[in-house]
Amino acid sequence: MNIRYPAYKQVTNAYSRRLRVGEGRERIRRGAWTISAWGGGWSSCRLSASVGALVRRLLGSLCVKCLTHVRHAWHASLFVHERLRPMGVECRVPTTHGIGGPTRGQAQASRLPVSGFLVARKKRRSWAGWVLAGILGGTPVTTQAEDPLPKGEGISAAPKEQESKGEQRETTVTARASEDAGLPEGRASSTIRRADLERRLPRSAPDALRYEPGVFVQQTGHGQGSAFIRGLTGQQTLLLFDGIRLNNSTYRQGPNQYFFTLDAHTIASLDVLRGGGSTRFGSDALGGVVLTHPLEPSLSGEGSWARPRLRLRGASADRERGGRMQLEAGWGDRVGFVGGVGGRRVGLLESSGPVNNLADGGLPDVPRFAPDGRTQLGTGFNELTADGRALWRLAPGHTLTLAGYLYRQYEAPRTDQCAPPYAPHDECLRYEQQFRTLAYATWNAKSLGSRLQDARVTLSWQRQHERRRHDRPASSVYSIGEDDVDTLGFTAQARTRHFELPGGHSLELGYGLDTYVDFLRSEATTGFTDVNISVRRSRGQYLDGSWYLYGGAFLDGELLLPHHVVVRAGTRASWIAAHALGDAESGSSPVDRAWWPVVGHAGAEWTPVEGLTLLANVDRSFRAPNLDDLTSRQQTGPGFQFENPDLAPERATTLEAGMRVRTAPVTLQLWAFSLLLQDAVGKRPRNTGDCPPNTPQCLASWSRLQLVNARELSKLRGLEAAVRLRLLPGFVSTATFAWTWGEGPNLGDPPSDPSLSFEHRVPLSRVPPLNGTVELAWTHPLGFGAGGALRWAAAQTRLAVADRADARIPLGGTPGFSVFDARFSYRRGDVLMVALVVENLLDTPYRYHGSSVNGPGRGVIFSLEGALP
Repeated sequence: MNIRYPAYKQVTNAYSRRLRVGEGRERIRRGAWTISAWGGGWSSCRLSASVGALVRRLLGSLCVKCLTHVRHAWHASLFVHERLRPMGVECRVPTTHGIGGPTRGQAQASRLPVSGFLVARKKRRSWAGWVLAGILGGTPVTTQAEDPLPKGEGISAAPKEQESKGEQRETTVTARASEDAGLPEGRASSTIRRADLERRLPRSAPDALRYEPGVFVQQTGHGQGSAFIRGLTGQQTLLLFDGIRLNNSTYRQGPNQYFFTLDAHTIASLDVLRGGGSTRFGSDALGGVVLTHPLEPSLSGEGSWARPRLRLRGASADRERGGRMQLEAGWGDRVGFVGGVGGRRVGLLESSGPVNNLADGGLPDVPRFAPDGRTQLGTGFNELTADGRALWRLAPGHTLTLAGYLYRQYEAPRTDQCAPPYAPHDECLRYEQQFRTLAYATWNAKSLGSRLQDARVTLSWQRQHERRRHDRPASSVYSIGEDDVDTLGFTAQARTRHFELPGGHSLELGYGLDTYVDFLRSEATTGFTDVNISVRRSRGQYLDGSWYLYGGAFLDGELLLPHHVVVRAGTRASWIAAHALGDAESGSSPVDRAWWPVVGHAGAEWTPVEGLTLLANVDRSFRAPNLDDLTSRQQTGPGFQFENPDLAPERATTLEAGMRVRTAPVTLQLWAFSLLLQDAVGKRPRNTGDCPPNTPQCLASWSRLQLVNARELSKLRGLEAAVRLRLLPGFVSTATFAWTWGEGPNLGDPPSDPSLSFEHRVPLSRVPPLNGTVELAWTHPLGFGAGGALRWAAAQTRLAVADRADARIPLGGTPGFSVFDARFSYRRGDVLMVALVVENLLDTPYRYHGSSVNGPGRGVIFSLEGALP
């Protein structure tokens, strides 16, 4: 069976005698069911009388399965468009899954398996079937089965075999194993699927987020990237990979490079939660959460099978050359494996030229350019990756996952420090080694009783390794810093079945706990090249031997009420402890702190008419000071920053209201939010007399900063919108819009002269400007695709005090821009994928606000992927 799914739908049973139809990850309560569909025209699903009838046009729907719960019995109905029957298309439910019934019409089962399935059967037909399929937007009939979706989007990739004449092939759709680690419901969120990544060809994991509403990606270096979510980034947003925290106790204030250490080739999808998420995910989730889901092995084959896959990729702007070799294998329906190795070499990035200062039209201090005026110095890097993921079905409903991921980045300059402003051209700070190693085991159980559903337990170990080298040849001096963070983690979560309450109400509870502990090793060395001597300093960027413990337990509830009302609430109790030995030689104070924060959230959802949902939420989240806040000394964009061991936790209250519209041609979401940040941590200017002892970098810096808690509330507010249009068969258009405004107290001291002006309230640092995106995509049943994309941003002239001293921001602010891309692709099932992106068609000079690196100039990105059938 040949199915290509450029768009697919979900039917979600809200368990309240009603159905909600929408787009997104396929999930049905009381079992994760994947419902994939293809084709065109009208498809209908008539439910039992107690639920009513649902008639809905599902663009991209050949066979549609509709499910509902009536008196604790699942009913399934499958329908096929009458005009497709001449093509030999029919839907059926195999008896091997415990369901009997006719091949067309309705089928029933009192107890369906946890993983749902949709099976479509096609008979061999003539070229008339191809023509009719093209007219209806349907699926052409072929003689070979193909994977209907990219890996990780719900399709179980069974081994492919050639069909004999007259043989009928089946494709089984199963749920993704990591789906239970998804986003909370009823919140502002968006999802990037594997198909989006294949179409956009992002350079990195952060680059994959550029088309999401409310997300703005900053780059301090070409091999780095940090996502701003609702105006916050770094240690104020939370990153997870397969439910495991990437954030550790060394994540710094402001942008950081660590999300770049995820290999985009191993990502199946990304979920973005906008707004506070500490109830579910713990500390750091003030502005939002990014959940990354990896590619999953297949368990749908018979016998042993293996499929090698090769991906090649290149780009002209930075002369990127790289690829990945991947192996997918399976042993029956019990063991599956996916893994691979990859690498790339990335050169200097060519832009369209400098982005001038808004204030005087001159050139900014960074980046520095080669003589051609386009090639940016301080860019380029090398990268190696390796991964393996094995899935073992222990018993029906029980799986064990063993996974390991390695990322190795070499020789990645920090562009604004290579060379620093006003320094010789040969001075450079580069990350010689930026490594991440992650290994973990996860046990999933779908049902262990009414109070223990979708249980998931994970044990993990992670090491973040960083080696920095700062060369100053003019002074015959170099500095080397090396830090290692080993993190041990444990997470467990589950949910209950729905409990029927008096009055026809229904209640479901979710609960879990997690805890992590970091062990930190840090050292620093100063060398003198003229005498060939190196001296180890008494401390590194952090205090060696420090440790940090963080974790908590949460309880979430969802109450389904009459009149299509859903109420959600939850709470979390956390435990956090920080410990570091002092260092007398450098004047570093010991740290022994502990916090016990309690936070929570509440929200309501109302669906007054089918296709329209109104939502409101209030969330209380927190971020405890980490070892970077309490102990670190480092060079940042605005200047040299040193520690404050007396910091208090940040606490954020988010108020948001939203609207979702879901109809056949239009999907729309609109959100307004207000975020109140109490005890916000910011940079306060200091004098040379405040520098810690034995810290020459502080004395030599053009400015000195210390992290402090703000005395008054900091505020962020904004609007976010996203719309998807499906007006013509094969055409999909999307657009996003985001506006964020931030303000906080001035952390500096008022001047002693009262005649001098002093702003008591100032803009928050690096708040993104008004920005948005537009995308248009066309796909044809024969596998061809084309489209275009627009990214735009207005000028940002509201600058914080620290922004005015930051060389990454042009004098007077960052100019606005509009950048156009063109996209072309061809897919032949799961065997061949070719994609081409012509980026920056108009060769426009541009820079994302707060970045050291200008965007690429006009060029091409090419990707070729092939696999054995």
